Amino acid sequence: MNRRKFLNRSFWGLTGLGLFSGLYAWQIEPHWLEFVKVKMPIKNLPKDLVGKTLMQISDIHIGNRFDHNFVIDSFKKAKAYNPDFVVYTGDYVSTYKDKVLWDKLEETLQNLVKGKIATLGILGNHDYGRNWSQSEVADQISELLTKNGVQMLRNESTEINGVHFIGFDDFWGLNFDPAKAMHGFDSSKASLVLCHNPDVCDLDIWGNYNSWILSGHTHGGQVKPPFLPPPMLPVNNKKYSAGQFALSNNRTLYINRALGHLWQVRFNVRPEITIFELQNG
Repeated sequence: MNRRKFLNRSFWGLTGLGLFSGLYAWQIEPHWLEFVKVKMPIKNLPKDLVGKTLMQISDIHIGNRFDHNFVIDSFKKAKAYNPDFVVYTGDYVSTYKDKVLWDKLEETLQNLVKGKIATLGILGNHDYGRNWSQSEVADQISELLTKNGVQMLRNESTEINGVHFIGFDDFWGLNFDPAKAMHGFDSSKASLVLCHNPDVCDLDIWGNYNSWILSGHTHGGQVKPPFLPPPMLPVNNKKYSAGQFALSNNRTLYINRALGHLWQVRFNVRPEITIFELQNG
């Protein structure tokens, strides 16, 4: 093969590879849902909850940038797992021209996955509307979620079947008050924190808390080159991409890769729904 033919074939080969990669990242991986199963040992877990399941769904981002029917179809698949607990960790919407697409959100929330024992949720930064500054948007989203069977925790805690669920309002929003959320924490009880933004894990707010923290927010970067970290993460601590992290004081952080996406592009970061199996820690 002469040099000209080699360069010509190389050019078309690389062009074809680039077109396939772009098509894959746009039309295939954003819809290739993965159910990730994780063992969750919790200190002081009541015996009757050992082996029960807790499902985490995060960042559905209903808006105008991808078809919300993907989220509804994902909910239908998730219901087949018949979870005992379901937690939603924020960012239910993406704004479009500073507006929430309420009709699409309402249709989606009517199809939510519910836990047999409990269904709980917290807010994320996008739930506060434009520049995370519209409290009325956050209130309306909370009302819709409550109407559809989700117990919202906005700097609040609740005890359900012997598990102390603590919900932080969003770090970037208008209502972040971790001291209020942690008030009444009892280290002798099984506990679990829902916190949308994992950067909160590095703040001096935790006292002697030593259990799990479930977060979202990062989407795993949405694009991750093989063997390299994601080039874009919306957090200060760039270690916080996705998956499980061991933190100080025996805390364990889990960052869900998100079910939805801000833009319909994913590469090496499939959309995720997490299923935790509760164990006595």
